[in-house]
Amino acid sequence: MTCPICNHAQTVHGVTTLLFQKDSFTIIVKDVPAEICNHCDESFLFENVSKKVIELTRNGKADGTAVKMFHYAEACDTA
Repeated sequence: MTCPICNHAQTVHGVTTLLFQKDSFTIIVKDVPAEICNHCDESFLFENVSKKVIELTRNGKADGTAVKMFHYAEACDTA
């Protein structure tokens, strides 16, 4: 697809790292499948991937740690 942000390039399949912060809590999700623009580096997630990331971030805060990191594929295998 053509990047809707820069309109200069096509996106390619790849992986990205997502960072979420709320108050004093941080969640990092690594190796998330995405379409990535090779011009501006903006990344776009498919709906099913977005849903899984949302699930990980909602469940990640439950243990009370300040920083939680997931590897997307490993988290999907255990879910």
